Amino acid sequence: MPWSAPFDEPIALKGGRKLTTLQQAADYVMKLSERAQQQKHWQIAVENLINAAETGGGWVMFARIAMLRALNEDGKNR
Repeated sequence: MPWSAPFDEPIALKGGRKLTTLQQAADYVMKLSERAQQQKHWQIAVENLINAAETGGGWVMFARIAMLRALNEDGKNR
């Protein structure tokens, strides 16, 4: 499955922005500080994004959930 694969539902961010694809989610994580990227919740999100891009199927849903959990952990969502 390509990185351009969409989530079933976009991930809403503060300020009205949305992450709609695996690539947008990966880009979001890559813009975080190195310290933030090393936190366990972001590592899990990245792992799930990679699995989704490589295998597709249910992994896209898991990647979305992992992103939502990581955002909530940081208090950055909604």
